[in-house]
Amino acid sequence: VQLEESGGGLVQAGGSLRLSCDASGRISDIDTMAWYRQAPGKQRELVASIRSDRYTVYSDSVKGRFTISRDNAKGAVYLQMNSLEPGDTGVYYCNAVVIVRTIEGSQSFDYWGQGTQVTVSS
Repeated sequence: VQLEESGGGLVQAGGSLRLSCDASGRISDIDTMAWYRQAPGKQRELVASIRSDRYTVYSDSVKGRFTISRDNAKGAVYLQMNSLEPGDTGVYYCNAVVIVRTIEGSQSFDYWGQGTQVTVSS
C-alpha cells in the first residue's frame, strides 16, 4: 500500500484546509485510516482515525473542529480542518493499517505517507 497526501499549506488562524490522502495498491485490505501530526520538537500524535465501518476517533484538541472521512472504493481519506489554530501547525501524515488474517491469527501492518506541511499563522 502506498499513500500520498495533498492539501497542506499556509493559512491564517480561524481558516480552513482540507487534506487528502490517496492510497494505491491493495486498498481492499485497508482496515483503519488515520491522520497523525508532528509539531517541531514534539512526538507524532494521532489527530483522527476512521475504520472501514466509518467508526471515528478524534483527539480532544480537534474535536468539533476537524472531520475525518473516507472513500473505501477509492482508498482515500480526508481531513477537513476548520477553525485552525497556531497549535495545529505541523507535518500531517496519512496512515493506513492493513490486517492480515490467517488460520494462525492476525497481523497488522502500518503504512505511512511522506507528510504534508500545515502552517497556521496567528
